[in-house]
Amino acid sequence: MAKVKVKFACTECGTESPRWMGKCPGCQSWNTMVEFKETVSKTKGVGLSGIHTKEKPTSIIHIESGKEPRIETSMLELNRVLGGGVVPGSLILVGGDPGIGKSTLLLQTSHALASKELSVLYISGEESVRQTKLRADRLGALSEHLYVLCETNMEHINDAIDNLNPNFLVIDSIQTVYDPGVESAPGSVAQVRECTAHFMRVAKQKGIATVLVGHVTKEGAIAGPRLLEHMVDCVLYFEGERHHTYRLLRAVKNRFGSTNEIGIFEMGEEGLREVSNPSELFLSERSLGVSGSTVVASMEGTRPVLVELQALVAPTNFPSPRRMSTGIDHHRMSLIIAVLEKRMGMFLQTQDAYLNVAGGVKLDEPAVDLAAAVCIASSFKDAPTKPDDVIFGEIGLTGEVRAVSRAEQRVKEAAKLGFKRVIMPQKSLKGWTPPADIKVVGVSTVAEALKAALE
Repeated sequence: MAKVKVKFACTECGTESPRWMGKCPGCQSWNTMVEFKETVSKTKGVGLSGIHTKEKPTSIIHIESGKEPRIETSMLELNRVLGGGVVPGSLILVGGDPGIGKSTLLLQTSHALASKELSVLYISGEESVRQTKLRADRLGALSEHLYVLCETNMEHINDAIDNLNPNFLVIDSIQTVYDPGVESAPGSVAQVRECTAHFMRVAKQKGIATVLVGHVTKEGAIAGPRLLEHMVDCVLYFEGERHHTYRLLRAVKNRFGSTNEIGIFEMGEEGLREVSNPSELFLSERSLGVSGSTVVASMEGTRPVLVELQALVAPTNFPSPRRMSTGIDHHRMSLIIAVLEKRMGMFLQTQDAYLNVAGGVKLDEPAVDLAAAVCIASSFKDAPTKPDDVIFGEIGLTGEVRAVSRAEQRVKEAAKLGFKRVIMPQKSLKGWTPPADIKVVGVSTVAEALKAALE
């Protein structure tokens, strides 16, 4: 008889404990310990022993290396985020808010791979086969090599994989799948962890590229123990506002590529459409000739993206002014305001300050500092910026403007979209020649930047 043990595991970090505790000893989170039952048997603990044959340690010098083979999809934005395509035998975890378009994205990806005569198995635990067919009719994702199955039992899913032996496998979602050998409800810590470990063995043993869809919590993290993110090869987050048409696909972990790339899509009646020029999308609704607005050239991986920054500075009626930012780190905004107060003499202690990145994009590089400072100063002085200016640069605590990477690509993107002038760090002008149809103004301090942008 198998022995059943009762344990408690943290839903945030996966730390296990033989008894319940209000505070997790691993990540110090409160009320995250949940009970699960673990069945201990002689067959348990097989793990990855069947993946490779017994080998002796080899010197790293004598190991042959080469590029990972990849399966390219017809969706260039997805290929960019994955690092060039889907790697056979990889395990990918996709998370996102409910209704954001995860199933739509994966069904379109499955159709793109099935169109190349690759066998694709799409297993849905949340929708029936007819519901999946209705979505496929709307998206035009109909292919003879795309197989659909509505199943949540791990044993039946394993039989379907053995019979079909697909090249690409989609599990929608991992929280609905359960293993009959685990005495716990579907979606629990034990079930999610055991099912993910099983799909990892299947992917590595049979070389099947597997995608798992994960639910997210209210904070936006993937539901379940954080151990899942360590088990998989790639973690993708599908972001965006449900009331807007654009979607961002961002990689937070990728063993086969960079985590700095993003894919941009637009949701329509016929599914997701790739956005080849995101700068035009983010600047399409920009207001001209108003104070507190400017355009910043940001880098998302290897892609330059022009985004509008908006700032609003208004008198406050409270002793401590409010500092709110959307799309930019709140602490970075406070640092920029402190530099403007100390180095530029702006009295912002009695002013509320709000900073927003139009379009819902998140900018986390220091090159947006200078544009944010110009926005705040423009709103404070009620002085409009020039509509054909692009600004970027990092700000130091002493008020200097520091050099940033990939300045040449940022300037070329601004010139391609018809902007006439770029205000950027003086030290980033070395080693390349700016385009002839755009004026480049190099600045060394915040005072020089404000003088060039507002006067």
